[in-house]
Amino acid sequence: MQNARDTFYVTLRNRLATVSPDRTVVMRAVTRPGILVEDAEAVAAQLPLDVFVLRWTKLATDTQLPSILTQLTCEIHYATAGTQSNSGLDRGRCLEEMDDELLQILCPSSTPKMNYTHTPAAQMGTCVFWSQAIFDTATIGRERLGRVATVNVFAFQEQGEK
Repeated sequence: MQNARDTFYVTLRNRLATVSPDRTVVMRAVTRPGILVEDAEAVAAQLPLDVFVLRWTKLATDTQLPSILTQLTCEIHYATAGTQSNSGLDRGRCLEEMDDELLQILCPSSTPKMNYTHTPAAQMGTCVFWSQAIFDTATIGRERLGRVATVNVFAFQEQGEK
């Protein structure tokens, strides 16, 4: 499962760097593409603005197939307060821009599964694939406008994988 999670994240991160190179985040004094995995970062009282945050929430397996098929549910949280130059009055436009970026980085909806415990990463024998995103209604919290998109990520468990 970890290989599928890592592959999904790295794929979206690399695609975001191409689609929207200006969407970045500074974490631990390092500037990187504006996407992160919540359980791999320090706990924060509030999710950062203008960043995609992946939250893994559910796990299901189908053991009736020749190989075990895992289904991982990933919630992608994001929020914006708009731009300072527009005093935040462009929150809706900024959220719509993030919606569009997310749609772009989720397509195509598959990629070869990689093992990132090796350097360089090693390609495995199967692919990771995912459903279309289901977008929740936008939420408003003070100056923030946010949304959650849910994606189901699928991968076959390979020989020796945990």
